[in-house]
Amino acid sequence: MDVLDLTRLQFAVVTIYHYFFVPLSISLAAVAAGLELAWLRTRRPAFLDLTKFVGKLLIVTFAVGVVTGLVQEFQFGMGWSAFAKFYGDVFGPTLAIEGMLAFFLEATFLAIWYFGWDRLPRALHAATIVIVSLGTVLSAFIILAANSFMQNPVAYALDPVTGRAHLTSFRELLLNKVNLAAFPHTLAGAAMVGGALLLAIAVRRLAAEPAHRTLARLGAWLMAAGGAATALTGDHLGKVITQVQPMKMAAAEALYETTKGAPFSLFTIGHPLPSFALDLPWLLSILAKGSPTATVQGIDDLQAQYAAQYGPGNYVPMIPVAFWTFRLMIGAGMLAAAIAAYYLWRTRSKRAAPTWLIRWLPLIPLLLAAANTFGWIFTETARQPWIAFGISTVADGISPGLTSAEVLASLIGFAAIYGILAVAWFRVIRHIARRPLRVAPETAAETPEPAPVY
Repeated sequence: MDVLDLTRLQFAVVTIYHYFFVPLSISLAAVAAGLELAWLRTRRPAFLDLTKFVGKLLIVTFAVGVVTGLVQEFQFGMGWSAFAKFYGDVFGPTLAIEGMLAFFLEATFLAIWYFGWDRLPRALHAATIVIVSLGTVLSAFIILAANSFMQNPVAYALDPVTGRAHLTSFRELLLNKVNLAAFPHTLAGAAMVGGALLLAIAVRRLAAEPAHRTLARLGAWLMAAGGAATALTGDHLGKVITQVQPMKMAAAEALYETTKGAPFSLFTIGHPLPSFALDLPWLLSILAKGSPTATVQGIDDLQAQYAAQYGPGNYVPMIPVAFWTFRLMIGAGMLAAAIAAYYLWRTRSKRAAPTWLIRWLPLIPLLLAAANTFGWIFTETARQPWIAFGISTVADGISPGLTSAEVLASLIGFAAIYGILAVAWFRVIRHIARRPLRVAPETAAETPEPAPVY
């Protein structure tokens, strides 16, 4: 692998790993806020116990997410300084605001919430976790605006002297139509990821603590409702992507010839001419443009169009990667939502879930982690060779002077540290999950002096 491929691999590792924790933080913060508000309204002890339990999961996940997010932002200076130099004036405000939200707003109010039990009025205490939840959502919206610029560059102008891009409208940057489509899709996916973790933890504790039944069904409802919302928002996002990046949608189907009423292949063998294909008629035209008779541009025509528009070069992404990640993303997400719906149906009216389902449900977060990973791989690789579509290629954005040895050494270092972080996060989450929701008070003989309440 040359230095460009190694740098791309390093950024992929950093980004994918960081994104394991982003949707978890968004959903766990919302669940903790909802549970505490439910406790304030009903005064049911189970809601209070579950609020504190989910809050502990949130704090551990948030801490790892912040650390890995810092490294991701550093990548723009370490591996992609040429891109940062020319487009930093556009990217800078989004990264700065997102950093301030994560470090100052979310972290501060999360600390106040954690240490404020029995110290703040109940309504004020609940407001702190609501602010944390709103902060995670706002943070996601702003950082998605930066990524949406790479998918559909807007709100910029090139300086005629320096050639650098400068921001013309922060409002227009935030209201990029790709961002407006990707943001609800991201929130829907976050609901599924958080619900999967809660369901996986709760089903193991159903026999020990009845309150976990509430948590398990809440997790399943988040997965089922999030799955439906993900499908609806994904359909809209696909149509927007077809408008701004038609090559990406053509690559998702490996559609080489412009086709009217294009089918969607569930499974294909052979490339580029398939020897076997299981197609659903007209589905790609429906996904891309909302009409079964719509014409979808093919890869060959788009390559010729881009070569005439941008100059000679290869503008076709890695077709097998785009083709299969698109299907694996959809398949893993739909399977997880179907499993959650089945669990809700089997546990209706306080019925018990079958033993085999309880045994396998703890693995369901892996399905959502896979769906998120495949989704981001498709989003970023199917945009190639562009780093910012239509204005800058990946090769143009890499830091000058990098050597393969330097990138490989940092890649190995990041992978090793992230592996340690993953093991630590899993062990802490497992420790929290195994503890009872409410610890029995110790006797006076065991604690001669009362301990402070935190």
